[in-house]
Amino acid sequence: MQDPRWLQLSEDEINEFLGRGGTGVISFATDPDEPPVSIPVSYGYSADVKRFYYRLSIPQDSRKEDLVDNPVSFVTHDETDTGWRSVVATGRLSDTADAPYESTEIQGMWGIQIPIIDVFERPPREMTFRYFSLDPDEITGRKEVRTDA
Repeated sequence: MQDPRWLQLSEDEINEFLGRGGTGVISFATDPDEPPVSIPVSYGYSADVKRFYYRLSIPQDSRKEDLVDNPVSFVTHDETDTGWRSVVATGRLSDTADAPYESTEIQGMWGIQIPIIDVFERPPREMTFRYFSLDPDEITGRKEVRTDA
């Protein structure tokens, strides 16, 4: 029988696991008596600038418009050849629309790859998307270590 235990991922292991992008769940803080609003997202990641990038659909009059300024947590996980891995990042999103071209925020976008995943009721070409980045206040990772009991 295997007895799993967890260890922290090093910075290099976090960068390797995140790669240039993938999928995860972003959760927006809400009022203290309300649960967070969590949505599946695809992301890009730049290890050079330690920043996440998101392409979010924000329809007019949607609740997301009111939430994008709130604190967020982002979680991604996967089972690898050597066991489960997960990364959690927290902070606030920045809208990249007004960022100067020479900013770290924009320069980090050159090396990322945000997967395009169609989970919408309408074709993506009919929807409006906005790009955001997350310069995490904190980023942590864990890995499973399997031992024989």
